[in-house]
Amino acid sequence: MNLILLGPPGAGKGTQAERLVEEYGLVQLSTGEMLRQEIKAGSEIGNEAKKLMDAGQLVPDDMIIGLISSRMDGEELAKGIILDGFPRTTAQAEALDAMLSEKGQVMDHVIQIDVDEDAIVERICGRFSCAECGAGYHDTFLKPAEEGVCDKCGNTELVRRTDDNEETVRSRLVAYRLQTAPILPYYEKNGSLTTVDGNRPMEEVLDEIKGVIAAG
Repeated sequence: MNLILLGPPGAGKGTQAERLVEEYGLVQLSTGEMLRQEIKAGSEIGNEAKKLMDAGQLVPDDMIIGLISSRMDGEELAKGIILDGFPRTTAQAEALDAMLSEKGQVMDHVIQIDVDEDAIVERICGRFSCAECGAGYHDTFLKPAEEGVCDKCGNTELVRRTDDNEETVRSRLVAYRLQTAPILPYYEKNGSLTTVDGNRPMEEVLDEIKGVIAAG
């Protein structure tokens, strides 16, 4: 089973992907992370990608598709994949489907997690974490038991990301809409797109996603 999870920053894609990996034995593939691994390993594709990136150029679609294809040939991906950050254009979506077709597979579900933008701003701008162990907290939804003290390790240095501010978050949301909007009609047309309401608690969103998968 192959899935794509779509959704703006703060929609909960990462949390849902983790749960789906546990539930179905899928492997989450991040094209950005795969490229970083190839560059670190000094592979042929990694060296070529690094030259392009250092020159400020985009890594071509066929290189990304080839990377995903080679990963899918491994036994550990036999149960399927969840794609993160790809595709972002109709051309990429078409190339991905062509590659899957060559392997006798399809993209079974494209699931868009739809969340109100004001709620996303609240989610992201309110989060902070422990500088020591990385435990995550939120001003509204998940406060530490003792103010200023990490529940897990007792550290008193709790930090916020500098880009977790309203102006930056709203800019990221605009960029997401511009990047993602073009591929939605493509997946709508082939019947693989489902939109779920991400404004609800994570467990309810997960249950709806699992229902979509169960329905085929």
